[in-house]
Amino acid sequence: MSLENESGLSEVVIDDARKKCQRLADKAVGQYKKAKQMASNRSDGEYQMRNFQEQCERIKAKDEQDRTIKEIAMLKQYEDENWQANFMYEYDYDDDDDYRL
Repeated sequence: MSLENESGLSEVVIDDARKKCQRLADKAVGQYKKAKQMASNRSDGEYQMRNFQEQCERIKAKDEQDRTIKEIAMLKQYEDENWQANFMYEYDYDDDDDYRL
C-alpha cells in the first residue's frame, strides 16, 4: 500500500507526526484533569483551612493537660507560620515541563 500526498511526505514522517499529535492530545487531557482536580482541592482547601483554624481555637481553649497528642500536634502545626501552605493548591500548565514527547 502506498500513501500519496501533495507534499511528498513518506508514511514514516506522517506516522511520526500522528504520534506526536496524539502525545500532545494526551498531555492536554492530563493537564486538564490535573487542573480540574487542583480547582476542586482549592475549593475544599478553603473549607479545610477554616475548619482547621476553628478546631485549633477550640483546642487552645482547653487546659493543657486535657489535650490529646493529636491536638498538641495540631496546635504545633497551627503555630507554624506557614501552616496555610498545606491547604494551597496551585497549578500552572507550565509546571508540566517534565512531560516528554
